[in-house]
Amino acid sequence: MRSLFLRFLWRGVFLLVAGGAATLSIAAAEKAKPVFLYSRYFNAEGEQRYLPDGNYKDVLDRLRAEFDVRVHNKPLTAETLADVNVVLIANPSDKAVGANPPPHHFAAKDIEALTKFVERGGGLFVMANQENHNFEIEDTNKLLARFGIQFTNLYTDAKLLALPKETPVIGGLRWGYYTGNLLLLDKNHSAKPRSLATNDLKQKPAAGPRDQNGVLMAAAQPGKGHVIVVTDAGWITEGAFKDEGIGGVALKGQENWEIFRRLAVWASGR
Repeated sequence: MRSLFLRFLWRGVFLLVAGGAATLSIAAAEKAKPVFLYSRYFNAEGEQRYLPDGNYKDVLDRLRAEFDVRVHNKPLTAETLADVNVVLIANPSDKAVGANPPPHHFAAKDIEALTKFVERGGGLFVMANQENHNFEIEDTNKLLARFGIQFTNLYTDAKLLALPKETPVIGGLRWGYYTGNLLLLDKNHSAKPRSLATNDLKQKPAAGPRDQNGVLMAAAQPGKGHVIVVTDAGWITEGAFKDEGIGGVALKGQENWEIFRRLAVWASGR
């Protein structure tokens, strides 16, 4: 009887230890998720486009499967970026909205902090709609100059782009692009900027006459990090993901979520 009792006792201890180890393993896995920060520091107070509980709620909810997602409007400093892996900045604002104070533009200290963040291995998304979206371009381009990329004022209207299979990370997917301007790349820059999506003039816009030859999405790799710049901030909204469209234009058959997911993982260094 004593031997039987001891066997049951040790089995109970084993199951308890195993269960505790499994719990710790799950907790460690959760804690190990890379941190994805949606920074609102450069958005004007009162700006309603791309709110984390509005047009961007869906994409942030989806990201939580693979990331520890955070949202705040604090300054981006060495302290606030200390444990962050990826930063998303969407449509930095130019002017105040209504009676609210003017928005914060990229200043020298912000540019330095973000440059060091990326060079040390961080990922940075900058996405913007230049047309009628209160987008601040002059100071934003000062930041992007660190990575050999610039926003221009040449536009392409909404279209569904089939990305070439040889495109790194996102090749072979269909991108629902909801209008934007071209990017200018400095091919001699040390950050090695390159196109991730070049406009294909053979693929016609779904609506509108504008169709410029050039780069619509670009990447750069300064130091150990990754930078992705996109001339459209609406392509990751819930309406775009669900083929409902934006502004009366629906680009059906898009794979925007998978494109963004892959780029976010790549930007995190994985």
